[in-house]
Amino acid sequence: MTVLLVEDDKMILEGLEIALRQEGYTVLTAQTYREALGALERAELPDMCLLDVMLPDGDGYGICRELRKRSSIPILFLTACEDELHTVMALELGADDYIVKPFRIKELLARMKAVLRRSGLRQAEAVIYVGENRIYPELGKVYAGERTVQLTAMEYRLLMIFVFHRGKTLTREQILNDIWDDVGEFVNDNTLSVYVKRLRKKLGATEEEPLIQTVRGIGYRME
Repeated sequence: MTVLLVEDDKMILEGLEIALRQEGYTVLTAQTYREALGALERAELPDMCLLDVMLPDGDGYGICRELRKRSSIPILFLTACEDELHTVMALELGADDYIVKPFRIKELLARMKAVLRRSGLRQAEAVIYVGENRIYPELGKVYAGERTVQLTAMEYRLLMIFVFHRGKTLTREQILNDIWDDVGEFVNDNTLSVYVKRLRKKLGATEEEPLIQTVRGIGYRME
């Protein structure tokens, strides 16, 4: 279970990081808005995010907005702001909970577990749309209308790479590094082209709506 912890106070950050690691969490840390966005770009999305509101170069609300554009992962705010306005704003942006500093570590851990339990109940309902297709990430299933889109493990892995990097141009090298031997299949530059072609066909892509666009001389892009 990976947690992204965004907190500008170094002492609080280090204390929480130690406590979370002791509970078995893998922890990614950031002390600024820019560092948090950089962490999200460099790694796969975490399973949960703990956000401070006030940051030196922005605020946790902006990070929450960015996360909600691409994911329904649980988000819990940790903040010294206890007025109702901040609480309402956080919840309206899609946060799952809001805990005011100072707090006990045991309370935070209990809140995290409660949020994860609630999230688990709704994950099966989480859906991502690509053209006319519906993707249920937690179920590993793709549907076109009522029809199940039959994808191989490699095709599904490739689809999710594009989904989680939507709006960005990925080089062929980046894609190959991400899927290399991920499911025990050999993938090189030539076979990648074949996989993309097959994936487009199965998703019902057309020339007018290719879904996965070829960026000549670079790689691919999904809008």
